[in-house]
This record gives sequence, C-alpha cells and structure tokens, in this order.
Amino acid sequence: MIRNILSSSKSCVLVISKCYSTKSADGPLKGIKVLDLSRIIAGPMCTLMLADLGADVYKVENPGRGDDSRRWPPIFKDGQSSSTFIALNRNKKSICVDFKTKDGQELLKKMAEKCDVLVENYVPGVLKKYSLDYDSLKEVAPHLVYCSLTGFGSKGPYANKPGVDLIAASLSGNLYITGPEDGEPCRSGTSTIDIMTGLRANAAIIAALYDKAKTGRGRKIDADLFSTAVVSLKNYAVSYLNMNIDCKRLGTEHSYVVPYKCFKSKDSYITVGAINDPQFKILAEIVGRPELAQDEKFATATARSKNRKVLTSLFCDIFVTKTTKEWCALLAGTPLPHAPLNGIKEVFEDPHLKAIELVKEIDHPTLGKIKVLDSPVKFSDYESIPKPSPLLGQDTDEILKNVLGFDDEKIQQLKTDKIVE
Repeated sequence: MIRNILSSSKSCVLVISKCYSTKSADGPLKGIKVLDLSRIIAGPMCTLMLADLGADVYKVENPGRGDDSRRWPPIFKDGQSSSTFIALNRNKKSICVDFKTKDGQELLKKMAEKCDVLVENYVPGVLKKYSLDYDSLKEVAPHLVYCSLTGFGSKGPYANKPGVDLIAASLSGNLYITGPEDGEPCRSGTSTIDIMTGLRANAAIIAALYDKAKTGRGRKIDADLFSTAVVSLKNYAVSYLNMNIDCKRLGTEHSYVVPYKCFKSKDSYITVGAINDPQFKILAEIVGRPELAQDEKFATATARSKNRKVLTSLFCDIFVTKTTKEWCALLAGTPLPHAPLNGIKEVFEDPHLKAIELVKEIDHPTLGKIKVLDSPVKFSDYESIPKPSPLLGQDTDEILKNVLGFDDEKIQQLKTDKIVE
C-alpha cells in the first residue's frame, strides 16, 4: 500500500479524497513486513508504532526465555506476560528462533529477504557474529531498511558499551536537571529516553520507507539513547553552547517561565503556568493580587525569571489557601494552563480520558479480558483495533508457513532440531 500511495502525486490525491468517506480495517503501513529482533523498551516501542500503523511485525524471541521484559514484575498469572511486555508488544506476532545456530541464522536471512524493515537493539558487533548485521544482510536483502537502536551509536569510545535509559539520562545531563532544587537527582517516572529513542527511530524508518517506495533501495539507520537524550536538552543545550549558561534542578518549575510549577494547595497539589505577560496579568487578578502584574519586578517574563524565588514564594503562600477543586473552578475558562496533580487512579477516572476511549478491553489467550492503552494517534479513515501481546512462540508455525512457505514437515524438523519453538 505504501508503494502505491507514494509512487505519484496523483495517487496521493486519490488516497486523500477517500480518507473522509469510510473507515478502513487496513492501516497506512498495511503490507509492510517488519522483522523485529529488539527487546526490552526502546526497540519494542519503535515496532509497536509500526504495528499500530498496520505493519506485520514478527517479533523474534529466544526459545524458552523470550524477551527479558516478559519476566519484569509485576507478572500476570500466566507467568510469561508482564505489564511491560503487554504494554509494548500488542499487535505483534511471536516466533522463537535460536539464531546462535547456523540453521537459525539462515532462517532469519530468509525472513529478511521477505521483509521490508529489520529493527534490532543489540550492542554493536553482537549480530555480526551471526551474520545478521547490516553489512551481511544487505548482500541478500538490499531493499531492507535496517534500524539499529543502541546505547551510544556505532562509533566513538562508548560504542561497545551497553546502554540503558538511566545511564543515558545520567551521562546526558537529563538526570542532573531533574529533581528538587536542593534535593537528589530524580529519574523520570517512565523510561522517557527509551521511549523518545523508539519514537525517533520510528519516524526515521517511515522516512526510509518513503524513499524506498521511490528508489527500491534500503539503508541503515542508527538511533541511540545518548544522542536522543542530549538532543532533548533543547534550550538548555543552546543556552550553554552559545552563552555559557549552566542550568540546575528546579523541581516542577520551568527554567525560564515563571510562574510555572506544581503548587501545594490546601488539600493536595495544582499545576499552573503563566506562559506570557497577558497570562500573568490574568493569573494575578484571579489570585486577588492584580498589583503584581504592574510591579516592575514581575511585569515581564525576563523580570519574573530574574526574581523567580520571590515570586514563586508569593504564589506558594497564595495557592495553599484554597483547595485544588476551588482553584480549578476559578481557573476554568481562562487561557491559563492548569491541572490537578493526578495519581494513576485519578488518571483513569478522568472524564476526558473516558470520552476519548483510550483504554480498550481485549481478549488475551491466557488471561481472558484485559485492559490496554490504544494508540494515541488517530486517522480519519483507519481505526487501529489493538490485539493482545503474543504468547512466547505463539505464531511460529503461522510465520514459517505464510512468510517463508515452509510445509508442516519442514517446520516439525526445525522444532525437532531445536532451531525454532
């Protein structure tokens, strides 16, 4: 489908004209086949998005063990499905292949010939031992878009070091700037750098598929946690590189916008920001201190940033006088960004979350009905219907038959030889 869509501008016009007529069961990446050799978080996040967009994702797992995240607690009662695995591997198919064997390597090479994309997140050099690196596979599959997600990329003194989210956060300065001003550095509540790296890799793969649709050529893509984490520093990086301005931890405060913080209320917390001078004037009026907007110490964004401690202290004293519900009522209908500090329970009781139907109930083969989060990206003509994460090796026979054309006898021999499971 992607080849037809991208082959000419006329095709694009045709597709767009159909977008607003009927819903389709086919995603925009229907027909794209992805060989997924990734595990844990960053790689599976990348291939999850490809699967959500309609691609066929064949998740290659180690026989008997599978993706390490299957065993990360909390684990469901079936013993092989964890919260992490279920969250990151919906809409995929699992095939168990021992690629440390010659036959396993040959099997995956055959799959690479049939697939459009390969995603892996091994330490550089590991897959070369099994002739599954890019240079080896491009000889048999020159059309393949080969994406490597690593800790530090393919060159430099750290290239061969294993990398994980927290280490990338520490080395990149992200950990240094996260946490309370006078407290310890804090890890992000989720694996933010893993997720960002997966998202960037996904975008690069789709761009490469766009080019492949025109040229027929594959290519190598490198995405790494460290580079992604450094790039995420955004304005902090530009300020340091050009003005030698260092930064520090500020808790929930913004580095330049003041006030912009999670304030303690009378009964809990409320997060409020005044992004510009007109918004600050509105906020000052709502809290009963309109004179603050006229005070030269606070009248402009630069002045408020310079007098951060004084202004923040004032608002801390103000917000603690009313409940979060009372403040939300006063702020409702204004252009000021604001929200209560929700716990996870409150998140899933939120009326807006229920209205957008982001939570879906699906049937799992061993767990019965379970709830999962749907894709946050919506199309006018396509609705993704989430399918449960696969059991270990659940789709081995189907993939060998439908992708490689193996008959039952061949598949049974591979199982007997412990090449597949």
